[in-house]
This record gives sequence, structure tokens and C-alpha cells, in this order.
Amino acid sequence: QVQFVESGGDLVQPGGSLTLSCAGSGSIGTMNSMGWWRQAPGKEREFVARVTLGGDTFYADFVKGRFTISKGTAKNTVYLQMNSLRPEDTAVYYCNSPHVPTLGGRFAWGQGTQVTVSS
Repeated sequence: QVQFVESGGDLVQPGGSLTLSCAGSGSIGTMNSMGWWRQAPGKEREFVARVTLGGDTFYADFVKGRFTISKGTAKNTVYLQMNSLRPEDTAVYYCNSPHVPTLGGRFAWGQGTQVTVSS
């Protein structure tokens, strides 16, 4: 069973920055890709970004130029650096290993971490 623990969410003002962290654990080797998703109140979960084991990165259009995904040095860890945050970025952020090409999560979702962008 694979588990994900996300952290780093907070209340931040518009234009601010946050860095989210995620660690995956369980009976699995090194994941060949990890990613971030988010779910705003009343909306479906949506893909945000993913990074492959080789370091290739892919982003949803709405975060390009503002968010940066990176792999951690520890196995199955991933980060999301978020800059120029907007109120519409408010959501619970989740990590997982993405199924390509559907970009759904391959494993059960964790609790997520709440990001609130508000003045």
C-alpha cells in the first residue's frame, strides 16, 4: 500500500509564495513520475504539474511560469514551489504518481495540504 503525506500549505496573501512538500511511502520502489493536483471547493480535482524520474517537468497552463515542481533527494519525494499566488489558487493540494496520459493518480489520495490565498 502506498501512502502520501503532503505539507506546507498555509494562508498567504495574493502575490505571495509557498513551497509544498510530499513524501510517498509504502511497498513500492522508486516512482518513475510524481505530481501535484489540487481541488478547490465545489470543483473536481485537477492536475497541476508532474516531474519524471529523469527530471522532465510538465505543467497545467494555469500555473506555467508561476509554479515549479522538483524532485527531492530522498526517494519518492516531490516539492512544489508556488510564486505569484492568486486567490483562484486556493485549494487542497495533493501529490501522487500520475498515470499517463490520463493524469489521474495511480494510488490512493492522501489528506492533502490546504493553500488559501487571501488578503
